[in-house]
Amino acid sequence: MTGQRIMLAYKDRVAVVTLNRPRRQNAFDRAMFLELARVVNELKEKLPRAVVITGVENAFCAGFDVNPDNPWVAELIAAVETSASKPAEGLIRDLRAVSDEFASLPVPLIAAVNGLAYGGGAELAVRCDLRIMAPDAVICFSEVRLGLMPDWGGGATLAHLIGASRAADLILTARKVGADEAVALGLANRISRPGKCLEDALALAEAISKNGPRAVRSALSVIRQSRDMTLQQNLALEADLAVKLIVSGECFHGVAAFLEKREPDFPDA
Repeated sequence: MTGQRIMLAYKDRVAVVTLNRPRRQNAFDRAMFLELARVVNELKEKLPRAVVITGVENAFCAGFDVNPDNPWVAELIAAVETSASKPAEGLIRDLRAVSDEFASLPVPLIAAVNGLAYGGGAELAVRCDLRIMAPDAVICFSEVRLGLMPDWGGGATLAHLIGASRAADLILTARKVGADEAVALGLANRISRPGKCLEDALALAEAISKNGPRAVRSALSVIRQSRDMTLQQNLALEADLAVKLIVSGECFHGVAAFLEKREPDFPDA
């Protein structure tokens, strides 16, 4: 368990990151971003086989805390009042540095969207590899209502995830999207049972964790990098990683278990 605003716990080979700032619907101030950076470093040191991120109470994350007691708000105001780009550049750089580090963890990231996910919270969810939504959860890319735009990397990621036209619909209108529509759009993968969002996300993570860790990480790398590569480049990467995976010998454990009609027990990578 780490810090007060963000909690980190391990359940067997799965890490659970819990956003814990209920009085602000788990919105991020500067201290919370610093806490997330420390959590990411801990995850790198003790790499799990999957990560689930969720929020406490009835919120996943309300995004960036725009209240005056967030020190970053003062920097935002300074940038506006002076028409200076440097404060804004520093703010975006700091936001992106942490969110990019989280999104680049080399294991599957699963967002358990247990309640509202607004603004940066919606961005944080789409930067994960998989999303499970509670039946009454809502995702809303709400930034334009504040005269802002997605800046945690979620706007670009959303366009790759569901296509430019659908991303434009959600970002430019800032409309709320429920669980059913989110699945239909490809924005969410599954809808959880009522009140069981975290439990269902953990079940998915545990299913992933039983598979070969090198195999999962290699396949995930191909999937993630497909957004930045041509098909031919991605095919070449897939072939290269497949060779390295075979040479690692991880398949011995899986094939032996298959032939012996038992569940495999893969060692950590």
